[in-house]
Amino acid sequence: MNQHLTIVFPNSISVAIKREDLIHPFVSGNKFRKLKYNLLQAKKEHHTTLLTFGGAYSNHIAAVAYAGKENGFKTIGVIRGDELESKIAENPTLQFAQNCGMEFKFVSRENYRMKQERAFLEELASIYGAFYIIPEGGTNELAVKGCQEIITTQDSQFDYICCSVGTGGTISGIINSALPHQKVLGFPALKGDFLKEEIRIFAQNENWELITDYHFGGYGKINGELISFINQFFRENKIPLDPIYTGKMVFGVMNMIATNYFPSKSKILLIHTGGIQGVEGMNLKLKNKKLPIIDIHA
Repeated sequence: MNQHLTIVFPNSISVAIKREDLIHPFVSGNKFRKLKYNLLQAKKEHHTTLLTFGGAYSNHIAAVAYAGKENGFKTIGVIRGDELESKIAENPTLQFAQNCGMEFKFVSRENYRMKQERAFLEELASIYGAFYIIPEGGTNELAVKGCQEIITTQDSQFDYICCSVGTGGTISGIINSALPHQKVLGFPALKGDFLKEEIRIFAQNENWELITDYHFGGYGKINGELISFINQFFRENKIPLDPIYTGKMVFGVMNMIATNYFPSKSKILLIHTGGIQGVEGMNLKLKNKKLPIIDIHA
């Protein structure tokens, strides 16, 4: 995608946003990139069923459900939290996935932690037959291959490339395709520093750093300051941000500019990785807590 916004700051720092969220209406941003080669591989291996894992408001679950429908696959979603089985109607993400034809297997959080163990996968195979596994969040070698296509020769003028980080697949692809003069900054949506080792599994270069100060308390955690920022950013730029990933990354970059992290004349590229489908679910939570909602509608 082309950059759809460039903001110029004092010290001639410029920020451009690459709108990966506009690639596809339902399989947006990094999910489209991660699924591209996995879907081709599943077809090559003559699979008819995709099986994957995710939480209640997972962008990945929604994307796999739609991509499966669009490409003729049956889809199975193993969902973290057996209490959700009776709450599909209250959950816009699960409702969307179900409407796309996805079948759910709800498991307890304890059992969900065993999702990579052989016995657990054999049990799933006994229920559903043969399937092609796509990991939680979609990250594997084929996903990283797809994410390497985010950065193109048109992006060579940028000094910094910034993206949010979930499982580490997207940033790994960006690291691998970034040029030697470019620094990749990742903004984890999760609390903790454990992602470095995950990224090193796939990333071939050392031109990167994780900025761990903008997770707002951890995965799925937000506060009034972040909500206000997302709403203000939309009013000023007409670009929607999601509160789990890209919103935190953009907040972080703007704060780092304000505190003089970047040298003067830096050219910064922000990768908008999508995830807007999760806003509806987040707003339901905010309404229940009688908090301000995220307003990103024109």
